[in-house]
Amino acid sequence: MKKLINKPENAVKEMLEGIASVNKDLVLVNFAPNFIYRKDAPNKGKVAVISGGGSGHEPLHGGYVGLGMLDAACPGDVFTSPTPDQMYEAAKRVNGDAGILFIVKNYTGDVMNFDMAKDMLRAEGLAVESVLVNDDVAVENSTYTAGRRGVGGTVFVEKIVGAAAEEKKPLSMLKEIGEKAVENVKSIGIAFTSCTVPAAGKPTFTLSDDEFEFGIGIHGEPGRERLKLKPADKIVDMMMEAIFKNISMKPNDEVALLINGMGGTPLMELYVAARKVNEILTSRQLVLYKYLVGNYITSLEMQGLSITLLKLDSELKHYLDAKVHTAGLRWGI
Repeated sequence: MKKLINKPENAVKEMLEGIASVNKDLVLVNFAPNFIYRKDAPNKGKVAVISGGGSGHEPLHGGYVGLGMLDAACPGDVFTSPTPDQMYEAAKRVNGDAGILFIVKNYTGDVMNFDMAKDMLRAEGLAVESVLVNDDVAVENSTYTAGRRGVGGTVFVEKIVGAAAEEKKPLSMLKEIGEKAVENVKSIGIAFTSCTVPAAGKPTFTLSDDEFEFGIGIHGEPGRERLKLKPADKIVDMMMEAIFKNISMKPNDEVALLINGMGGTPLMELYVAARKVNEILTSRQLVLYKYLVGNYITSLEMQGLSITLLKLDSELKHYLDAKVHTAGLRWGI
């Protein structure tokens, strides 16, 4: 294992110290329990939007704490769900007396621990709701989930809900907007190599030089099938076909696109994929309204990519376009 770390057991804490040291204008970091929160929190009259998950997916979630997105993010150990006390303490710290909304990726541990935190907060009289992200079309159930996994669509959901919260929309409306975004976003990923969890010290799985995993999860969970390597265009065709089978689109619909690296894929290759995706969208008479290309939800150093497509309407476009200023995403500033 070759990694730029000191000791595996200290990697998350030292990462958080690094985040705190270079983003002093945006965020603060709490230790024991660990969470990242907006420097200007709490914002009175604003619903507090909180997410989290295992570390190793950066910039998700901590990189999206700031104006127009999250009020706080709770990082667990690498590929391990955060604990209920992390969400509880984070919510108490950023509570602006307008309610709390959890954005939760559909993984069994995440769902269970966020639900426990929700119960703890409700027992104190706080209004708490959650939005469950399950955008991965690869498999119905997986190693870590009951139902579809939450993956790249989480970035769009956090952006849209965060923008609505910035406008001080009520909690019930934020939940509706979040669920609308989830309903209209679909993703799928592939991997050419595994990643190595620091504590394990060895790759999560192995692939031959001429193989790739189609429908991989962000923790290295198995996908639909292991296939022989194909040219980029054929792989992208397969990915887009899987997405289109799970979302209803008609000519002139507008979409937002995320071409996401898994941590180890050169940007050059992501743009090769983006070129083919744009060709496919054009052939279907779909309008590419906004796009992101880069590392937005990673899996340590895994080489691969995911494609996320969000079907837009005027409301979703409004919140997607709204001002955002975080370490990992910013525009309109």
